[in-house]
Amino acid sequence: MSIVYLNGNYIPMNEARISPMDRGFLFGDGIYEVIPSYDGKLVGLALHLKRMQDGLNAIEIDLQIDYERWQDIALQLIARNGSGNLGLYFQISRGADTKRDHAYPDKVQPTVFVFAYEIPPASKADKNSAIPLSVVTAKDLRWQRCNIKSTSLLGNVMHYQQSQPGGHSETILYNDAHEITEASKSNVYVIKNGIVATPLLDNQKLPGVTRKTLLEILYRDGNIAVEERIVALAELKDADEVWLSNSTRGLIPVTAVNEKPVADGKIGDVWLAAQTLYATHKFDL
Repeated sequence: MSIVYLNGNYIPMNEARISPMDRGFLFGDGIYEVIPSYDGKLVGLALHLKRMQDGLNAIEIDLQIDYERWQDIALQLIARNGSGNLGLYFQISRGADTKRDHAYPDKVQPTVFVFAYEIPPASKADKNSAIPLSVVTAKDLRWQRCNIKSTSLLGNVMHYQQSQPGGHSETILYNDAHEITEASKSNVYVIKNGIVATPLLDNQKLPGVTRKTLLEILYRDGNIAVEERIVALAELKDADEVWLSNSTRGLIPVTAVNEKPVADGKIGDVWLAAQTLYATHKFDL
């Protein structure tokens, strides 16, 4: 992927330059979004853009570009980099100042950077082709504003890294009350007796766009019961199925937690039904 968008210009990636005094570099002072697209069709664009604007408002970055402008940037990059399975990474930092100071500076111009990169093909509703994950659990040691999609991701990166030495693929996090918050880069679902439970949103969790899209689809269909509630860590041990979701992977089955199988260690029928609905309707919202 060779063409990027930087502050109003489409340029080759190797020509993109951002100041080392940019607050995104110095402080992680910015917001980001990842928007998936398949064959030129964007998934959840309006929901992603709303979350991005909510994040900008939360950290007081004064930037408002209307929906059509953001959409045009995304579609231009898809066209310039070749359609297919592409993720669009949007990053907006507060911008570059002349000094390093913790206080928000006045009258600096936000830095807007967008690039496209290849993502896996859209998941199919097929147990044979789905690639399940093995995960571990860990106490959530991140900051208390995880509802903001900040570029300050070191806490998430460190938690994700906890899963790597044992050959696992994610880390499910829990708080002091042993309640599941989320995974290091995914939302979490625990399924028991056909009921899908997912943690209530609050400052401990990112309001995932794939989560919102999936739940809306399930609510509309009405054949799979959903509960948004506190989910205890102990429920993982007794679960019939466990899932994760994020924008670039969609809905992902988990078949092992802390090296112990979830139920019979196979992909479940509720995942198959939910994935069928999600694959069919994910472009509708």
